[in-house]
Amino acid sequence: MTADAASFDLAPGFRAAAVACGLKAGGALDLALISADRPCAAAGVFTANRVKAAPVLYDQEVLASNAPAIRAVIANSGCANACTGPGGMADTRRMAALTAESLGCGAEQVLVLSTGVIGRRLDMTKVAAGIAAVTSTGAQMGAPAAARAILTTDTRPKTAGADLTMGGRRVAIRGFAKGAGMIHPNMATMLSVVTTDAALPPAALRAALRAAVARSFNRVSVDGDMSTNDTVLLLASGAPAGAVAESDLAAFTAALTEACTSLARQIARDGEGATRLVEIAVTGARDEAEAHRVADGIARSSLVKTAIHGGDPNWGRVLAAAGCSGAAIDPDRLTLALGDAGNALTIVRNGLPAAFDEREASSRLRDDPVYLHLDLGLGDGAATAWTCDFSAEYVTINAHYTT
Repeated sequence: MTADAASFDLAPGFRAAAVACGLKAGGALDLALISADRPCAAAGVFTANRVKAAPVLYDQEVLASNAPAIRAVIANSGCANACTGPGGMADTRRMAALTAESLGCGAEQVLVLSTGVIGRRLDMTKVAAGIAAVTSTGAQMGAPAAARAILTTDTRPKTAGADLTMGGRRVAIRGFAKGAGMIHPNMATMLSVVTTDAALPPAALRAALRAAVARSFNRVSVDGDMSTNDTVLLLASGAPAGAVAESDLAAFTAALTEACTSLARQIARDGEGATRLVEIAVTGARDEAEAHRVADGIARSSLVKTAIHGGDPNWGRVLAAAGCSGAAIDPDRLTLALGDAGNALTIVRNGLPAAFDEREASSRLRDDPVYLHLDLGLGDGAATAWTCDFSAEYVTINAHYTT
């Protein structure tokens, strides 16, 4: 479920705060702290980009050695701390150490997130002052402030949650994310922190998070560009369990996927310059992986996205994008429809144009969300991906991002 950003809170056992330390112009919040009341289990999924930012490399190192005992996440916006060499890694370690000192824990218990412009060093004087402030009574308290502090070109915070019953008790999943541009699997210019009070050890959290990310954050694309900083963290405040019932883990994974899917959809809807969300459902593939490949190919097509922005039912662009995806395609079996399942307008049937009202088709492309359904006619594989339309505003934002 989507959570109201103004009243959003983390799962029990976690607290959040934020301050403006001057990394962003204009006094906007730019440093967030998420802390656990006691050491908690954690897991992470990170960018597949071979150019990784210092915080990504640091967090991977920490989770490999200390995943059962994490106490905090410190996150900054305004600077990605990527492509900054040994100095950038030293800055990341110092962020963790300063946070740990203020919280009274070990530096190896603190994870670090950064987002913003690539290739610039952090202003550690400002960051150090910010960490002192965010761990004091002078910070803006609460998850809504933390969710705002990590935004870059986003126009709004992204928050979501889900609830389930595990081991006879109610369990909460609550998370927030940022992301609007440089969005493409695996994963995107996105950061997300998801919290839960479930009693799960790191291995179970890793399995659940990887499964959830595969069907949420790795199914969203804004512009086809993969970032250097993408990180999704999952922290569990419940006492680590021993053996976990398979049914409980399956239920937790389903609820986590629900929350992550909501965040992924919000990222796509808030894509830079976007005016509407686009949901692409591909069915009839040989398997789920091939369905995903086709949906992803359509989602990253600039021609498809500009046609949607203009309300132009140029269906040939969709079929062409599917055909160059690398998945198995039989052109004579393709069927394309616009609209959700209960109100679909078929515009291509068996690879040929169907009789349809172009004005009605154009109207469907101006809906929010826009629904595209492509059936390949080859098997039972299905997958859904999310993207957004391309507008002139996207070009404007990215033509002047650092100037």
